[in-house]
Amino acid sequence: MLTTMTTPEAGPDEGLATSLRISVSRLARRMRAERMAQGLQPELSDTQLAALAVLEQHPGMTPGALAEHEKVQPPSITRVIASLEERGLIARMPHPTDRRQVVLAVTGPGRDVVRRVRALREAWLARRLRELSPDERAALRLALPVLEKLSQS
Repeated sequence: MLTTMTTPEAGPDEGLATSLRISVSRLARRMRAERMAQGLQPELSDTQLAALAVLEQHPGMTPGALAEHEKVQPPSITRVIASLEERGLIARMPHPTDRRQVVLAVTGPGRDVVRRVRALREAWLARRLRELSPDERAALRLALPVLEKLSQS
């Protein structure tokens, strides 16, 4: 008798993984296209915008803490920080207790960018959500903690 083995890649959730990957990628692409269509900081990458948003919500992070939060390697976050600093969106400040380190602070223009992009994305998503049925919106509410867990793992 021939038996088939299930690998993590070809397990019973393979279809779910594929569908989720496609849907999340498509949604991210649509949100990026909407931001570009509105002309909101088209020169910033999604990674740069994400780092800027994190710093706006968590002021005073070190570069290492930002890299850890964003799940990227320190050299990558160093390039992101340099680009944001060059544009005047963040500033390096002395660390309050460790003179060897710096903390990162969002500038006024950086805060404006985050707020404009966030408002645009939320407005776009709110319009899309209004197209869904109450049951579909309820299903999304239930899925949010799971999606958050996936994004943090």
